[in-house]
Amino acid sequence: MEPLKKLRQHLLTGVSFAIPFIACGGILIALSLAFAPKIDGVALDQSLKQLEPEWARHFLLTTLAIGGAAFTLMLPVLGGYIAYSIAGKPGLVAGMVGGWFSGHLRVPWSNDPEVSAGFLGALAAGLAAGYLVQFIKQIPTHKFIKPIMPILVIPVVSAVVIGALMLLVIGPPIAAAMTGLNHALADLQTGSAVVLALVLGAMIAFDMGGPVNKAAFFFAAGLITAPSPNYTVMGAVAAAICTPPLGMGLATLISRPLWRQEERESGLAALGMGMIGITEGAIPFAAADPVRVIPCIMLGSMTASTIAMLSGVGDHAPHGGPIVMFVVDNKLMYAVAIIAGTVVTALSVNLVKKLTPGRAAGTAAGDRG
Repeated sequence: MEPLKKLRQHLLTGVSFAIPFIACGGILIALSLAFAPKIDGVALDQSLKQLEPEWARHFLLTTLAIGGAAFTLMLPVLGGYIAYSIAGKPGLVAGMVGGWFSGHLRVPWSNDPEVSAGFLGALAAGLAAGYLVQFIKQIPTHKFIKPIMPILVIPVVSAVVIGALMLLVIGPPIAAAMTGLNHALADLQTGSAVVLALVLGAMIAFDMGGPVNKAAFFFAAGLITAPSPNYTVMGAVAAAICTPPLGMGLATLISRPLWRQEERESGLAALGMGMIGITEGAIPFAAADPVRVIPCIMLGSMTASTIAMLSGVGDHAPHGGPIVMFVVDNKLMYAVAIIAGTVVTALSVNLVKKLTPGRAAGTAAGDRG
């Protein structure tokens, strides 16, 4: 159990440093997209370029860019500080390099588009970097080499190894998997609508903005701009997108003793991000406790997507969450789908936390503010 406790602590360290980036990025993106014109078939970030007056357009495009930068930095920070928790300062470079590449995977000499390994890739990169650096630190060195090891040798060697691992070992399989997923989704579209909704809902929640999430999202978004548009698939995805952060936020409100003070604060931020369809609001919870959290948010998103699909909910904008309500067909059932998915997520994650071994509830209750 001791190694698992140490692993959890390393993950929590990375999450604690990444949370401000998630919150900053989510809030700025939310404020920007909230004022974007709702145009059928046009993403909110693109429709923002048509906003009038000009000063408002320029201001909101600026805040959107800053929010996007904060989100981009979230993965390097997550990977870097997981490595820092394991190996100290020498682990930062390799952890951050690995975290950066988890969001920008592409073989350098190829013309293939970049793919993302998402926060799961950043977790893996941070752990790999930390343990690699810890191993290198144990290697005996000459007394003249020892002073430059932590500032020169270890960062260079570990960054090369982890960077190559992410780009050449992890990247190509993820890219191939994304291609296969798109083909599989296209085949499912001709079959059962319920099966398609379940698969899309699970994919959206699985890695919250990572490659699996993006494959489902772009598949649905492509259908609303096809020669024969299909808005119901995007409707199912739109309902599923917001339930992970909304569900985790609700969970921290209805069972406060189960959650640490920091998690309760993240829950409030997650509620705000869920309202404007930013799935990444659930990442702090999933990164800290993936085994228990990810299945629960997948269940909630599958619930939302299935209800939306069976009810004929149609979304005319390539985005999700309550923010796109004005361009959604069958608004009532869209709201019902989101509420149902949110409640299922919250109840299931709290139940799992109560029934499975882990941090005692008293630990969380003791740090209440």
